[in-house]
Amino acid sequence: MVRLRPILVAPLALLASVMDGPLPSAAGQATSPQLVLRPGGERFASGDPIWWLELRQGQRQLGRWAAASGLKQQQTADRRWSPGNGAPLPIGVYSVGRPEPWGRDLWIDLQPLFRTTRSALGIHNCFPGVGCICLPDRAQLNQLAALIRRHGVRRLEVLSR
Repeated sequence: MVRLRPILVAPLALLASVMDGPLPSAAGQATSPQLVLRPGGERFASGDPIWWLELRQGQRQLGRWAAASGLKQQQTADRRWSPGNGAPLPIGVYSVGRPEPWGRDLWIDLQPLFRTTRSALGIHNCFPGVGCICLPDRAQLNQLAALIRRHGVRRLEVLSR
């Protein structure tokens, strides 16, 4: 069993207060909050690599959660064209759906804005990750869902490993 400690840059209440209004970008324009998934150098106790799911507004990081994407032995597999191989989420930009119940879980739908044969991609509570973004800690998934709902987060960018 993997033991995780909550990883969040600031308490949820502080995040909410920080995000009450848009922050100015470098050009002086407001930017919408978005999610970024990037590889980390750390590993879970199971040996699965940690991917960091970050909530960003412009250059400012507002929150960060430890996530899994892809099986540990499939991190270098074809991420774009081989559905069902356990590879991490493909690199690119996605639209983010509204969080919704999914059985006893919570599902946040992800739609790639690029060509791929991968489908049924989302953010949910699971471990290890098989191809979605998996948050092993359900409380953190609930926090993320609340922020997505409150601030209308609609974009995710997956970066390269």
